Amino acid sequence: MSDDLVRELLTRWRADPRGAYRTWFLWEDRLKNFRSIRRGVQQVAGEIAAGGFGVAYRGSSLETVVHSIAEQRQVFKGADHAFLWKPKLRIPDIYENPDNQRAFGRLLDACVCCDTEEHVLEEIRRIDALKIKGLGPAVANILYFLHPTIAPPFNTAIVRGYNALTGANVKLGRWDEYLAMRQGILSFTRRHRDLLSNDLGAVAAFCFDLGSGLYAPPPRSDDPAARAAWEADLARVRSEAARPGPGEAEDRTHTQVQGWLRDLGQALGYQVWIAQNDRGRAYAAGRLGDGCLERLCPGLERANGAESVRLIDVLWLEGDSRIVAAFEVEHTTSIYSGIVRMLDLALGGEGDALHSLFLVAPDKREADVRAQVARPAFSRIADLSVRYLPYSELERHRDAIGRFGAGVSALEKISHRLT
Repeated sequence: MSDDLVRELLTRWRADPRGAYRTWFLWEDRLKNFRSIRRGVQQVAGEIAAGGFGVAYRGSSLETVVHSIAEQRQVFKGADHAFLWKPKLRIPDIYENPDNQRAFGRLLDACVCCDTEEHVLEEIRRIDALKIKGLGPAVANILYFLHPTIAPPFNTAIVRGYNALTGANVKLGRWDEYLAMRQGILSFTRRHRDLLSNDLGAVAAFCFDLGSGLYAPPPRSDDPAARAAWEADLARVRSEAARPGPGEAEDRTHTQVQGWLRDLGQALGYQVWIAQNDRGRAYAAGRLGDGCLERLCPGLERANGAESVRLIDVLWLEGDSRIVAAFEVEHTTSIYSGIVRMLDLALGGEGDALHSLFLVAPDKREADVRAQVARPAFSRIADLSVRYLPYSELERHRDAIGRFGAGVSALEKISHRLT
């Protein structure tokens, strides 16, 4: 297969608004998931080590973590299937077998703590040697969020796309097959470094789109007819790419709601903080971060969980130090990650000073929000004043609230208590 053809395809893929490069890899909220998933993995490992994990996937801390991965449907749709208990096959055997469960916990704990490629691969080989029934490379989807430059994601579409791209015959379900694919992925990334990334999510997303049928792989021969057919497919893809994809509309809506909250907070006389990785987004005639705080005060910067707090979508502050309200906008993103950031804020020393915490989401997501808050992993949320603020109520009343200066108390009247 010609490198020139591969590079042409990579270039088209990077520019396609429907492709996983733009809808997932460059998606700002993807980055927000790393810390929350790491924290969740630590909780799973800790519960297993303490003997408190239990014998069921449903309702467990593991389900919470895997669900937050599976919600990133652009690449990880169905990521939870491998962890669902299959009673007839008795797999994956980490629920009924305590030794296997502890081995799985040790893998997670070790990979949270380690920081080298050698250590991660050593832990993978250790778990592989135990041959735990049903516990295969799907675990790599968790490891990816711990070590994105070491462990690529792994699912059916990624494998199918990798095989089509390279002519390999990687099979699902075996760690040795995963490790062989990993070597090929690293080699492919090195050859096309300028079009990919050290973060192996980029090349995995490319393979995913190939495996999902969004693109046809370049022909593996110099057959002129095969090349002409392939170039015709590329032309069709380019034409379709000119139409805005759903990811673009969703992103604009998320930014729009942040803009509403920014403008409302400023109208009420508050200082406003916009998530540090959202400030440069286009909004109205300028940028979302226009007129907002450039940095948090030293006390907040030094607080536990400050890295997570800086990613909260919107904060309202009196002066530049006392937070009176925090808002996480959950348009289509993982509600799990937003809740974790709220907990980091509240439990990092600012909880007593906070007026209210709001999860702002489309009206149809209220059931999703309540289901996430009710998870055992978020038992501490019951001690906080967390409310669900529907888009429709915010849109309907924001002008009046800003005009008459009713402040946070008015938002509490149009939102719903979650705990």
